[in-house]
Amino acid sequence: MSRLIYSVASSLDGYNTDTAGGFEWAFPDEPVVASLIADAASVSTFLYGRRMYETMAGWETDPSWAAGSPESAHFAELWKRADKVVFSRTLTAVTTTRTRLEPELTHVAIARELDEASGDVTIEGPTLAAEAFRLGLIDVVELLICPVIVGGGTRALPDGVHLDLTLTREKCFDNGMVQLSYERALH
Repeated sequence: MSRLIYSVASSLDGYNTDTAGGFEWAFPDEPVVASLIADAASVSTFLYGRRMYETMAGWETDPSWAAGSPESAHFAELWKRADKVVFSRTLTAVTTTRTRLEPELTHVAIARELDEASGDVTIEGPTLAAEAFRLGLIDVVELLICPVIVGGGTRALPDGVHLDLTLTREKCFDNGMVQLSYERALH
């Protein structure tokens, strides 16, 4: 069965974006990108909220993104081949292939995606992921810790949620970033 993976970049103090909404401090270098691509190889479906989808759509709509490096080109191809589901009440149309809209993230919608997926499913963006955490659906948390303290912004992990996890991987990079993977602890 497919796993629901929450993948997120985080500042050292726990934020996905800073107080101005920026995240340029989280841009990975090529070795980090290569590791993220290796993780994404098992993913067949990406789940997004409107803002994250609009950010990620550039992997298909802006050819310059793929032209940046061989790793970028590889990720662009991987992203285009995957299914994308956008949960939004305000978005009326999508601009990328293999993409569909859903009005609301629900337990039933996630269960359907997990059942129909040919690989793992990632949920990206802390706002949408917070709903999946509250529904008790997250199986794996993958954190990319960035060597910066931003002092506020959008929290990478939701408040008010308890989830016991087991560390399954840690990888340090020369740029100071650290990749951590945790799986839901079995009791």
